[in-house]
Amino acid sequence: MRSFDEYVARAAEFHGHICAGQILGLRMAIYGMTLLGLEDPEGSDRKRLVTYVEIDRCATDAIAVVTGCRLGKRALKFRDFGVMAATFCDLRYEKAVRVVALESSKQRARELYPTITGKNEQQMKAYREMADAELFRHRWVRVNIGPEDLPGYKGPRVVCAECGEGISFGREVTLDSRTLCRACAGERYWQEL
Repeated sequence: MRSFDEYVARAAEFHGHICAGQILGLRMAIYGMTLLGLEDPEGSDRKRLVTYVEIDRCATDAIAVVTGCRLGKRALKFRDFGVMAATFCDLRYEKAVRVVALESSKQRARELYPTITGKNEQQMKAYREMADAELFRHRWVRVNIGPEDLPGYKGPRVVCAECGEGISFGREVTLDSRTLCRACAGERYWQEL
């Protein structure tokens, strides 16, 4: 693992700025790695780790900096629950820990630094110093990750019978005996103009 200041510098470069969410995400990921006993998530332990994030905010980029997990490597998974939480999965030992940020940490930051008027500055300073127990709750969980969701999975590619687009990783839908992509099956997040 790197020093905290090294992670801060890398997070600032990767994300574009440093904020309380970045500090919280760095601390969350470091805590998760410590709980799992992973010492080199970007190196020798990189193929052991899959991380699920539950919010698309600044903390998610910081988590990626510490863990080395990326969407493009299929090791970072996003579940839009709107919760400042991440689940760190050790594939080798089939164990996982979910770490969630405590709402009470914001109040604790105000108590620690009442003279700092800016909320972001107040939280950044406090989140660097607060004990893990003041920032997070964790619980050991089971995450069933199918082979099609693992990094490095190579599976058949099929073609949508409606639009002709290629579909990977078993994400096709069979509807009325036709193989369709999710968009053609009615799960579109976009609207054609």
